[in-house]
Amino acid sequence: MGNRTEVTEFLLLGLTNDPHLRVPLFMTFLLIYTLTVVGNLGMILLILLDSRLHTPMYYFLGNLSLVDFCSSSTVTPTVMAGLLVADKVISYNACAAQMFLFAGLVGVENYLLASMAYDRYAAVCKPLRYTTTMRTSVCAGLVIGCYVCSFLNACIHVGDTFSLSFCSSNIIHHFFCDVPPVMALSCSDKHVSELVLVYLVSFHIFFAIVVISTSYIFIFGTILRMHSAAGHRKALSTCASHFTAVSIFYGTTIFMYLQPSSSHSMDTDKIASVFYTMVIPMLNPMVYSLRNKEVKSAFLKVRSAFISWRPNKV
Repeated sequence: MGNRTEVTEFLLLGLTNDPHLRVPLFMTFLLIYTLTVVGNLGMILLILLDSRLHTPMYYFLGNLSLVDFCSSSTVTPTVMAGLLVADKVISYNACAAQMFLFAGLVGVENYLLASMAYDRYAAVCKPLRYTTTMRTSVCAGLVIGCYVCSFLNACIHVGDTFSLSFCSSNIIHHFFCDVPPVMALSCSDKHVSELVLVYLVSFHIFFAIVVISTSYIFIFGTILRMHSAAGHRKALSTCASHFTAVSIFYGTTIFMYLQPSSSHSMDTDKIASVFYTMVIPMLNPMVYSLRNKEVKSAFLKVRSAFISWRPNKV
């Protein structure tokens, strides 16, 4: 055990060393994080308060909002603190915990997007059997499976990464403890660990993309056979929101993880990481709500109830 690692803490370099950029970046990330918290917790609150949103689609969306809130909270406060203080040290155990939480939550989002695609397939292609296909036990089983598979996968990544030796440098060229930049610090042979990372991530992404692609092939086939223009618009509107979220999420994930650590450009990785750790969790509630009449109606209903309640309270 003593020869495996001599590092007891890591130093995060953060996003920039330019003192002139720290305050503007802090204010930018504060705004992004505020929008993320308000958007995702607001979405969860609307789903809980409005009985019209107690459907499988919004059950998955509520879990997606919870995951986005948690994943952003795992990283963004650390980044903001690093912009204000000179000491960016993170302990060995805290680094492992952050890696575990973030890897697990990203995995949950991966499988939730696949589950949401299957839900849309059932709604569009099998509308008469939708209530029996997506009954409560099925939805709960899918969500529980998302969490269990993803956090088991995170255990493998964290165990594999921290089984390596860190005996030369403890400086992480990143703003949080992600797998590739931490693995790049190891002074031992990383070949097997890199293969484990690439193969596992490839499997999980490939499986989810197969489910999503297959679901949408059937969905588009059904849409083409529809004779109602209103049906076309409704189905395509639902698909557009999901496609936007899927494209953003998988584009950045594939870019980050499906390459060996020796091929990573740390500055490029930081830009991509800002996008998928902070921007995507902020965008998802907007993507699913801006053109969603049910969410807008629920918001107006809750707002009206709050306005009518205030005078009585006073």
